[in-house]
Amino acid sequence: MSQSPTPALPVTFRPGRTRAILLTMGLAMFVVITGVALLLERLGPGERASFVFTAALLAGVLVLLSRPKVVADEEGVTVVNITRTRRLAWAEILRVNLRPGDPWVFLDLSDGTSLPALGIQPGIAKESAIRDARALRALAESHGTVAETR
Repeated sequence: MSQSPTPALPVTFRPGRTRAILLTMGLAMFVVITGVALLLERLGPGERASFVFTAALLAGVLVLLSRPKVVADEEGVTVVNITRTRRLAWAEILRVNLRPGDPWVFLDLSDGTSLPALGIQPGIAKESAIRDARALRALAESHGTVAETR
C-alpha cells in the first residue's frame, strides 16, 4: 500500500459519479412528470400543479442526496452531509477511516465521537473513494501534527 501524496489545498472531495447520476435523474424525473401533467387533457389546473409540485419535491430530494462533500483547506475540514454542515479544525480529527464494507468515510474526533463524511463514499467509484480517503488521511496526519506542535 503506497503512501498517497498530500494534495494541494484547498481540495474538495465529492462522489462525482453518484452526484451526476442523482442530478441527471432528478432533472429527467422533473421533465417527464411535468410533461405528463401537461399532456393529460383530463387534468385540471390544480391537478397539473400537484404533478409539478410532486416532480419538484422528488427532484429536490435527489438534489439533497447529491449535496455531500468534504472540503479541506489550511485551517481544517468542512463536512457537508445531506442536511448538515460541520466545520472541524485539523487538530479535532484523530483518524480518517474507510474500512471494507463502510458506506462512507468516518472521522474519529478528539471529543470521542465519530462523524460520517458522506462526501467520500465507495458506492459507484470504489477506487476513487479509497484514493480520496488516503489523501484526506495524509492531510489530517500532516496538518494535525503541525497543529499539535504549535
